[in-house]
Amino acid sequence: MLSQDKKLFLIGQVTDLSGIPIRTIRYYESLGLLQSSGRTEGGFRQFSSEVLTRLSFIKRAQQLGLSLEEIREILKVYDKGQPPCGDIKEKLEEKLLEIDRKINQLLTLRSEIEELLLGWKNIGNKQEDTICPIIQKKGKVSAKRT
Repeated sequence: MLSQDKKLFLIGQVTDLSGIPIRTIRYYESLGLLQSSGRTEGGFRQFSSEVLTRLSFIKRAQQLGLSLEEIREILKVYDKGQPPCGDIKEKLEEKLLEIDRKINQLLTLRSEIEELLLGWKNIGNKQEDTICPIIQKKGKVSAKRT
């Protein structure tokens, strides 16, 4: 008889307990993020209770901006019996730098749009080679012929 911590769950039960769709669980398994413990005689996947911990970790890591590839690398470290906290810290520091870079880009874009809107005036006449002269006057792109 199986003890409580050795209980195996069918994929539908994992979905019910985790809230993660069966299709996603199968996808994660195909990427190597999860591993089933085997299959029933009918061919249904069975998972240990550890799958719930892994699914919870995967979802939280995704919320923090980590890609599934990054998560897979972290889980490889974990699966070797090593705590992956150092790897996670490094990845999160990279994400923070990326976020700061994107914030700066967005602030620059915001300022540019704000400047355009402050000087906005309707142009009544259609001008040749221009769709909207107000936004096209800065950095006009020329078409190169090859």
